[in-house]
Amino acid sequence: MSISSEFSLLAVALLVFAATAQAENGSPQWICTSTELCHIDKAANIGDAPRFESQNDCRLSCGSYGAIWPLPTDVCTLSDERIRFDPWKVRFNVVAPDAASMQYVRESNRIFVSNILKECVRNCSLPNSKEVLVKTTVSTNNLVLDWSTNETYALSVRTREMATFVEVKARTVYGARHALETLSNLITGSKDNGLLMVKNADVRDGPVFSHRGLLLDTARNFIPLRMISRTLDAMAASKMNVLHWHVVDTQSFPLEITRVPELQQFGAYEPDMVYSRADTHNMVRYARLRGIRIIIEIDGPSHAGNGWQWGPLSGLGHMAVCVNQQPWRSYCIEPPCGQLNPLNENMYGIMKEIYEDLAEVNAPEETIHMGGDEVFIPCWNSTTEITRRMRDMGFDLSYSSFYKLWSEFHQKNLDSWDNVTQRQYPRIAVPKSVILWSSHLTDPDIIVDHLPKERYIIQTWVESDKTLNKGLVKKGYRIIVSTKNAWYLDHGFWGYTSYYNWKKVYDNRMEVHPLVLGGEVCMWSEFVDQNSVESRIWPRAGAAAERLWANPEHSSVLVQSRFLRYRERLLSRGIKADAVIPKWCVLNEGQCL
Repeated sequence: MSISSEFSLLAVALLVFAATAQAENGSPQWICTSTELCHIDKAANIGDAPRFESQNDCRLSCGSYGAIWPLPTDVCTLSDERIRFDPWKVRFNVVAPDAASMQYVRESNRIFVSNILKECVRNCSLPNSKEVLVKTTVSTNNLVLDWSTNETYALSVRTREMATFVEVKARTVYGARHALETLSNLITGSKDNGLLMVKNADVRDGPVFSHRGLLLDTARNFIPLRMISRTLDAMAASKMNVLHWHVVDTQSFPLEITRVPELQQFGAYEPDMVYSRADTHNMVRYARLRGIRIIIEIDGPSHAGNGWQWGPLSGLGHMAVCVNQQPWRSYCIEPPCGQLNPLNENMYGIMKEIYEDLAEVNAPEETIHMGGDEVFIPCWNSTTEITRRMRDMGFDLSYSSFYKLWSEFHQKNLDSWDNVTQRQYPRIAVPKSVILWSSHLTDPDIIVDHLPKERYIIQTWVESDKTLNKGLVKKGYRIIVSTKNAWYLDHGFWGYTSYYNWKKVYDNRMEVHPLVLGGEVCMWSEFVDQNSVESRIWPRAGAAAERLWANPEHSSVLVQSRFLRYRERLLSRGIKADAVIPKWCVLNEGQCL
């Protein structure tokens, strides 16, 4: 027999062997390559590498971090072996110092089971599977969620002959919640019944930044509560911990303030486009169970118009000026126009009533965002009531005079906020700092003359090449970063802005500094509503979530496979996350970089 004939027979034998192996397994199997990519094993079980039944199965342990998103910051070891289990056979044991902490962890357990059930490909029931025993130990009874909260955790998975033992240890309930989120990342659906989970694992983890936020604007276009709840679900899946709720603006005032019902009556688009007090309270609770704070923004003195125009009818004078005035380019940055009147004392009284409501519906330790950006001086300067009174008070009409008026507006509102919170929560000894947007007033050359660093946190929204962040930190100010040319998710849909894909979002590096609290991606809603908001936010916001959790040294090129699996996980949980790559590229990892 010739050599060529022998090779032909060998080739035929290999093909028969491959076909038999695939027939026995029912479908092609997957391997994790030396380059940490999951590929279909076309050789059908030839070789010693572990085989997996699906790409998602392979991804559970392929590479240093498997399918975990965001990546752990300390220890991460994952077994290539799997267990198949029935999610209804997961048993929980909670050790916590008080009833409130125990109840929180029990709710987290419930959410965890709900999430993994959504991974089911077929019937999740598996009568003969072993139990999965999850023990969670929380060592402190501190339920406060703020910039000082400890969110670290340790997670271990050990499989023995009789059962699989999962142990979670955390200082706080929020760290424990994050551990369960990570555990869900070690689980995927199976082509047979039940679920698959990494057989053994060790993860020790904690965030680099304490503020990992998403701004959601519900004023330009009303976003229903169910969509906000799904946003919170996706944030929880990403270990983000702050929803910055930009709830009001010049366009509308949809938030019910029970002490001042006129605000919503004159400001809501429709009677049913309102967030009631009960809605807000329930949203805060829903978020807190997912490790998320809600910081409510009541913007001012700019970005305030509709909802404030009833002052003259009630004998309170013009609490806002330039409202809906035309031509709008002469009075504001975008239509409709409107700015609060800093010389109307009645306006400050209404602001205090708003703060009373917000302090009651939110957590005792929570603060507020006071806005403060894009003040349009020509609006005030063209309002006779304001310019006449300024002259009477000894002000000229220079920009420095208007800056002083602007800073006094913030100080009066800060005094009201202090009065409200200290009366409602006298046990909180230190006055709460509040957040302001960066603006002309926060220029490092003049900020110390207007805004004390002990009381104001500045949220910056400048391009990545600007020096503002460094300048504010040098002056001793705490900052929250929203890089305009990477983390503004609305860009690319109007004007001359650019659309920032997930890689641009991911590669926006952060400076680690005690005064840099973290950052936020921003979803302004001029050009989105309930029909498009989810796909505009997700999965891009998740790229920022990993940047803020781990601030990795590597670039997005090295994380694409994990990111694609993260996106699939969002889809399984009902989040309409946008596609970021063709399906062929998903199935052929590494071929589209």
